[in-house]
Amino acid sequence: MEKFDKLTGVAAPLPIVNIDTDMIIPKDYLKTIKRTGLGTGLFSEMRYLEDGSENPDFVLNKPAYRNSKILVAGDNFGCGSSREHAPWALADFGIRCIISTSFADIFYNNSFKNGILPIVVSKDELEKLLDDAERGSNATLTIDLEAQEIRGPDGGVIRFEIDSFKKHCLLNGLDDIGLTMERASAISGYESKLADTRPWA
Repeated sequence: MEKFDKLTGVAAPLPIVNIDTDMIIPKDYLKTIKRTGLGTGLFSEMRYLEDGSENPDFVLNKPAYRNSKILVAGDNFGCGSSREHAPWALADFGIRCIISTSFADIFYNNSFKNGILPIVVSKDELEKLLDDAERGSNATLTIDLEAQEIRGPDGGVIRFEIDSFKKHCLLNGLDDIGLTMERASAISGYESKLADTRPWA
């Protein structure tokens, strides 16, 4: 998993409340178990018109936001079914950070396991960040995970809280497999000891 330390990029405003996982990646895309290629389906019902062409009114189709790495979204982001394809699609598109006032628990935890930082801010702070994000290509935010700070284009700073274990995992690029591999020597030692003491096992 890619490490997350500091991220500077254009923030796209998506001030919609209750964006669920079906809106993030519709069920038609759930046939694959690969983490790659899902970026094309991200928000597809909003990104594309019925004829398959891009919806010019959707924020991620606008020139200033096509390469956004940060989303500033409405309350209760990631609600609905617990599909892990949702963070896969966001990551494949290039989104590394989502800022909202709240997240659905399962989506929140899945995000960390896929290299995405979900940040919870207050309602007033979100309004300020949405205002910043409306500036188009000038809507550049810097996310500093180590310092736990969001730095705005005008130099303003918003601090955020994060669980220390989740922070450690993101900073070091550790998903569940990576955490297990950190203990590889201890696991090998245990298996060797077990082979000596219980060769029949």
